[in-house]
Amino acid sequence: MRHILGRPRRRLLALVGTAALALGGAVALPGTAEAANVLTNPGFESGGLSPWTCSGNLGSVVSSPVHGGTKALQGAVSSSDTAQCAQTVAVKPNTAYTLSGWVRGSYVYLGVDGGASTWTSSPSAYSQLTVSFTTGASQTSATVYVHGWYAQGSYQADDISLDGPGGGGGGDTQAPSTPSGLTSTGKTSNSVSLQWNAATDNVGVTAYDIYSGSNQVLSVSGTTATVSGLSPSTAYTFTVKARDAAGNTSGASNAVSVTTNAGSGGGTGFKQAAPYLYEGWGDPPNPATVMNATGVKWFTMAFVLDSGGCNPAWDGSRPLTGGADQTAINQIRSAGGDIVPSFGGWQGSKLGANCSSASALAGAIQKVIDAYSLKSIDMDIENTDEFENEAVQAKILTALKTVKANNPGLKTIVTFGTTTTGPSYYGNRLIEQAKSIGADIDVFTIMPFDFGGGSDMYGNTVNAAEGLKAKLKSTFGWDDATAYSHIGISGMNGLSDQQENTTPEIWTQIRDWSNSHHIARLAYWAVNRDRPCAGGGVVSNCSGINQSTWQFTSITAGFTG
Repeated sequence: MRHILGRPRRRLLALVGTAALALGGAVALPGTAEAANVLTNPGFESGGLSPWTCSGNLGSVVSSPVHGGTKALQGAVSSSDTAQCAQTVAVKPNTAYTLSGWVRGSYVYLGVDGGASTWTSSPSAYSQLTVSFTTGASQTSATVYVHGWYAQGSYQADDISLDGPGGGGGGDTQAPSTPSGLTSTGKTSNSVSLQWNAATDNVGVTAYDIYSGSNQVLSVSGTTATVSGLSPSTAYTFTVKARDAAGNTSGASNAVSVTTNAGSGGGTGFKQAAPYLYEGWGDPPNPATVMNATGVKWFTMAFVLDSGGCNPAWDGSRPLTGGADQTAINQIRSAGGDIVPSFGGWQGSKLGANCSSASALAGAIQKVIDAYSLKSIDMDIENTDEFENEAVQAKILTALKTVKANNPGLKTIVTFGTTTTGPSYYGNRLIEQAKSIGADIDVFTIMPFDFGGGSDMYGNTVNAAEGLKAKLKSTFGWDDATAYSHIGISGMNGLSDQQENTTPEIWTQIRDWSNSHHIARLAYWAVNRDRPCAGGGVVSNCSGINQSTWQFTSITAGFTG
């Protein structure tokens, strides 16, 4: 759970031994033409995936970590999909080829369809994989792939090379026919689903490239696709082109124009001023008393943890219903307010880390949703067991996607630490993976404190929020207003664990900035500490500074977004 002692950013490096598998297939006297990399976009420096296609739309191009250049492939493995990314190229028959690439992650595979493959586990650094194969006597195309393994967390791949002669027996120069019948089969506030009729080709169509205007946004192998990361209430025009193994591309299909729905969640008015209230610590106040004194309506209730066997309980020990936490919730609702439970935090036995799968975690979250008929939930993802564990990040985001689909109107919030300039590597990765999985998170909330001694808490908070905005824009393709509307700030009143001082005046500045930029959520840790004790240090039941009782809560109640 979140605690008021230090919040270091530690990185867990799990090194697993490597192994390799090699499959035979030697053919007498294979060709020995000069070697050259016949893959297109081998280092993903184009900034897009094409001509690679990834299963489940789980591939994306990231800027960190990379092996060479400035870009790399990332596959967001789920519990049911290895996020395989593949490219089909023209090759010569009866010819030797060498496939190699640099990969990073747990159990990453590199290989060729129907032939040789190899794998390694290298979660903390890039490692090179190499495998050789010989084409068949009449083979003119080959599909190479890279993928992770189920529920083992995202992987990265970079600088992939297929060395050998290109061609395919004299070269295929005929382009596929133009796809027809492009239509939209569905839409949400941030996605559009498309369908079209298959194209034909003298050798075979290997991929379809989807364009939004002049920008290629997706490549798929079938005749359906869902383009995500779009802005609400925005018009888009899509076309599709077919491509074969030799790289020949058809003309553009008919254009279809679609306007996305008005957004749900942070994009269309979801606003929440919800300071943390913790019934297991720090002389918890009567919430109705605080509400009457300040006008605040929402509280973030901390923390839902694992009581064993992937079963939710308050603090991992207090009963989910019938105890002090339900009493507080009843008081809040009787006074006209409501709550959002926070799952996780800094320490304790967390559901995200301990539930065996995304579906099991979704089931545990659903128990809490059902117990309190919740309108929103917060996943406070921290420490090495969740935030810095790539597989657990994927598990949590997949579970949130599931419960959101099963509970129409539910708002999902993820809360995580930050640097003074925006998300860290793991924060960026969380955002990128949310996009890849299609988790449709409503609010990305940063905790702008425990920076390591920074004194300008207003400036640092604003800079961190602006860094988050920039990351959301680049990842989802949003404009400024949409990105801000998906941002939350969760500060720490008074003295932080590292003696940073957020005064009532500074918190008022932060609130006013939040209102002027129309962000979605404002919170702080915690109402239990919203009492004066100048010189009292960093303790659980007061702020350590001079203030009036419930002053930070009163300021927070003025957040309207």
